[in-house]
Amino acid sequence: MVSSKLLTHPLWFRFLPRSLFNVRLFSSLPSQHPVSVSEPQNDIDPKSNNKFNKASSTPSSLKEPELAKFSAIADTWWDSEGPFKPLHKMNPTRLAFIRSTLCRHFGKDPLSARPFEGLRIIDVGCGGGILSEPLALMGATVTGIDAVEKNIKIAHLHAGLDPTTSTIEYCCTTAEKLVDEQRKFDAVIALEVIEHVADPSEFCKSLAALTVHEGATVVSTINRSMRSYATAIVAAEYLLQWLPKGTHQWSSFLTPEELTMILKRASIDVKEMAGFVYNPINRRWSLSDDISVNFIAFATKES
Repeated sequence: MVSSKLLTHPLWFRFLPRSLFNVRLFSSLPSQHPVSVSEPQNDIDPKSNNKFNKASSTPSSLKEPELAKFSAIADTWWDSEGPFKPLHKMNPTRLAFIRSTLCRHFGKDPLSARPFEGLRIIDVGCGGGILSEPLALMGATVTGIDAVEKNIKIAHLHAGLDPTTSTIEYCCTTAEKLVDEQRKFDAVIALEVIEHVADPSEFCKSLAALTVHEGATVVSTINRSMRSYATAIVAAEYLLQWLPKGTHQWSSFLTPEELTMILKRASIDVKEMAGFVYNPINRRWSLSDDISVNFIAFATKES
């Protein structure tokens, strides 16, 4: 397990040359049930299911070009052999970090089949539900939100394939709107979202407002380093073509120092941080002390 001492480790801000393949991607979960939605589904009546809501009039945290970008590829979220195939492999590693940190913080048994029983968790920027579903399977009461309506349709349809995941509350809305509604959650998770928002500081304030006192916040993103430019953009988007070109803007990445400071100003204290590294030989992701490209942070809501 990556130690929380990493935050004070003298090597924390060093970016040493390593393998080209430490590439950060959006997460996903392998599925036997690919779902495709190319047109609005006539058989879904939003009024008849409170888990499926239209977008609110509150402005989204995301930039409009980002919304269009993700809407264009929304129908491939659950196609494990499609464009997001590499992303599916990363989800187990992210879930391992989330399971470990949340169980330790809330005093849950990490070996339990449903360790998140009794916890209210929100997945901010849930996409097609690839993180929301395993969280629900681990016992959490899950709310998934996304500003792209097509993503929510995909997530809603796929969740309905399993009675356990069909309980997920999916809403096409934003974190800011839920703050206006005074919603609160034990844990707030925003993975690979902050690099796509217009104002990271305001976004983190919304995450803090959604978190209960002494609750948990988990955020992951990409470090703004030369190594991340070479791997997450040049290699992943242009050479290996793992992601559509233009998926990321290097200037929008945050360094670990910047993310920690932004969260601190929002009364969220980072307790633990870990990196993700990809092994091209076994084609698996693993947790690491190396946070020079992909990294994830666990934090708690201060008094």
